[in-house]
Amino acid sequence: MEIMQVRGLKKSFTKGPHTIPVLKGIDLDVNEGEYLSIIGQSGSGKSTLLHVMGLLTHPNEGSVLYRGNRIDDLPDLARDRLRNHDISMIFQFYHLLPELDIVENVLTPMMIAQGYWKFRLHRKAHRERAKELLERVGLGHRLKHKPSELSGGEMQRTAIARALINQPKILLADEPTGNLDRSTEGGIIELLRELNETEKLTIVLVTHNPAIAAGADRTVTLTDGLFE
Repeated sequence: MEIMQVRGLKKSFTKGPHTIPVLKGIDLDVNEGEYLSIIGQSGSGKSTLLHVMGLLTHPNEGSVLYRGNRIDDLPDLARDRLRNHDISMIFQFYHLLPELDIVENVLTPMMIAQGYWKFRLHRKAHRERAKELLERVGLGHRLKHKPSELSGGEMQRTAIARALINQPKILLADEPTGNLDRSTEGGIIELLRELNETEKLTIVLVTHNPAIAAGADRTVTLTDGLFE
């Protein structure tokens, strides 16, 4: 059963007097519980596609459907709610808040979702969940550390825990190992595979690396804004 569908998606950007087409009419079905890789070279449009699917940018044409309902044209508040609860993203750059320790970083989406006072009412339980997630991703020994005290792999694991705090249905991963060495890269990919298998988490990962793409249930190739 499809959890997300993309239909006739087109996206272009304007640079001065020029219009640069990036996505040229994309159709894609993502099945619930699937681990899907989208592979393509730099400039193929794969990150743009993921950002449209993650409601970070609007398409010029076409639509994105989640559980059969169109979502790309929703009002900003409804889009924000979906991003906070159902559709999480992790990026090549970790986007952690440097002044917070990793438990606090993981909790930020929950604080946004609930608001300050509601969050405070259940703060202890929320912190325990954040700690459990950090244990799950191998960072139980780093709970009081700030991002500046972590390696690249540890920062990415923190970002993954943060993406999971509100129990999303889909995880969109935009080149999540692009800044990591090969051994650390392997650990992140193994973690994503484990989350897919044990949590039945739907994962869509974009990469330029065939070895990373090969670990998915299914791989599609994006070339010059179109699937091959």
